[in-house]
Amino acid sequence: MNIHSTYIQTRITLILLLGLLCVSGESCKKYLDVTPENVGTIDYAFRNRNEAENYLFTCYNTLQGFSNVIYDPGFTTSAEIVYPNDLSERPINDIGFQLIRGTTQNISNPALNYWDGSNSGSSIFQAIRRCNIMLENIDKPIDLSAEEKARWIAEVKFLKGYYHYFLARMYGPIPVYRVNQSITAPIEEIRVKREPVDSAFNYAVQMMDEAAADLPVQIGNTQQELGRITRLIALSVKAEILATQASPLFNGNPDYAGFKNKDGQTLFSATADPSKWQKAAEACKAAIDEAASLNMKLYTFIQPANIPNLNDSLRRVLTLQNAVTEKWDFNAEVIWALNPTFGYQSYCIPRLTNKAVENSTAAAGSFTVPLFTTDLFYSDNGVPINEDKTWDYARRFELQAGDNANRYFIKSGYMTVKNNFKREARYYANIGFDGGVWFGNGVTDQNNPLYIEAKGPDSKAGPKDRVRINMLAMWPKKLVNYLTVFNEGVQQAAYRLPRIRLADLYLLYAECLNEAGGPSQEAYQYIDLVRQRAGLKGVVESWQQYSASPSKPATKAGLREIIHRERRVELCFEGKAGWDLRRWKEMLTVLATPVQGWSIFQKTNTNFYTLQTLFIPAMTVRDYFWPLSDAALSNNPNLVQTLYW
Repeated sequence: MNIHSTYIQTRITLILLLGLLCVSGESCKKYLDVTPENVGTIDYAFRNRNEAENYLFTCYNTLQGFSNVIYDPGFTTSAEIVYPNDLSERPINDIGFQLIRGTTQNISNPALNYWDGSNSGSSIFQAIRRCNIMLENIDKPIDLSAEEKARWIAEVKFLKGYYHYFLARMYGPIPVYRVNQSITAPIEEIRVKREPVDSAFNYAVQMMDEAAADLPVQIGNTQQELGRITRLIALSVKAEILATQASPLFNGNPDYAGFKNKDGQTLFSATADPSKWQKAAEACKAAIDEAASLNMKLYTFIQPANIPNLNDSLRRVLTLQNAVTEKWDFNAEVIWALNPTFGYQSYCIPRLTNKAVENSTAAAGSFTVPLFTTDLFYSDNGVPINEDKTWDYARRFELQAGDNANRYFIKSGYMTVKNNFKREARYYANIGFDGGVWFGNGVTDQNNPLYIEAKGPDSKAGPKDRVRINMLAMWPKKLVNYLTVFNEGVQQAAYRLPRIRLADLYLLYAECLNEAGGPSQEAYQYIDLVRQRAGLKGVVESWQQYSASPSKPATKAGLREIIHRERRVELCFEGKAGWDLRRWKEMLTVLATPVQGWSIFQKTNTNFYTLQTLFIPAMTVRDYFWPLSDAALSNNPNLVQTLYW
């Protein structure tokens, strides 16, 4: 962008900022004093196609910022990953991770404040205002074709809908900005109030419907446009919105029955509406059918020529790992990802070689995985480890040496715990553990792969200082591309963390079907497609043969429990659980469990494998939704504080 265009964008940002202040009522009088030259700036920004396209991309900017997972509540508040490990050293912004400790959130300066745009939260209302300005001025460029104009309008409508949806998930009832307010509007009109939560969801769905009609079916020029919105993305997001709206947190939630505006307007429905699940199911099926028409399918690892005769066990692990870390261009499962690449592989990989230990900047390896996250993963029979009649749950922390039968998962002869044996393939694809095989990091010899040594400070992966430390000795292996190398040098195989992939859509559809009508063959079918890729038998067969609760899949409540767990396993570390646990109203139950792992400073097998408690999460019912800041409430007396804050 040239210098003059940069100046224009700066002036536009000033207008947007002034508009944002009025979302919370701040400086409304100053907002009314905007001079005509700012209007001229808008005219200049839309004087031709190129300038207008620049503005379109500013509408995308806030969305692309969501790719930084440390600012995503779905990623940081699920307790799938815990960080920081040592509170005295914080190399990256940890405010989102701190929320589950119950010490960070407040009303004077809320953490991840996406309402005002502060404290590590970007300004969503400013992003919505940008979108409205784009729609108001889209007719001005004289050299913009009708086809491209229709596409841009559709993209901006999608963005408007998604931004409203993002806010509704965080705050529940929100103001809905269908159009921008006039700069000459009275102050009382500018001082908006919250609308019922269904209004926000319904408006977001409306935007998805309007957008889908004119969005491209596929991206033609993937080199320049991959990441821009397609029809399938809009249909998939619509399904997610409707499933969220149908879920217990929003659909007849008794905890929020008393949440009202100052005029007495009720902001949550008093009773649950089961028909919302049927609408969500229909939206899921429409998205699945659209994906099928594009020949999309669950990812399977394609063996490269430089890794001949790869055994089936490792091939399956790489299939499950690469379903997330494969480049979007080569992954027929990814429906939507954001442009910036995942930037925290160095926090997810342990030190695997002596050279990595010597290189103090190579890998911190400090994203740690609590034991209760690893416990989600099934036995190799495809049922929970505490339900499997053949799995020795009572003695799972006893020591056992890696053997030849498990050599592709656990280093032969290495002493670890029984808990790491006879687990499903997703366990080995997702979790890095002491003694666990790590195929990759520059070594692709399946007969002599790298493995994790984590017992005590003298081990390669053990604690080295306050930064290079993993307090529970378990790593989110899934988030590291197998081609990424951290040794004396660093070579990262970049990837975009999927925002929606086909397995997500399949499990969401099964969930909606079950909630709408109970267990069915179609619900089983879509669960089993995901399980089959993981090397497991169908859900009914697995429970009948191996579970102590064989009839669980036959009941609505039982299948609900299975589907919820299946989503948490399949989509682990992908930023889904933080939102799912909220909408299911299961967050408080899950986060009542102590965050535990191994005694990392101990060197002997027995002492190392002694459970330690890092902390106990401290979440209450108020943490389902974010508070508004004191400043927002003070500047706009028409706003009400989130219930329980």
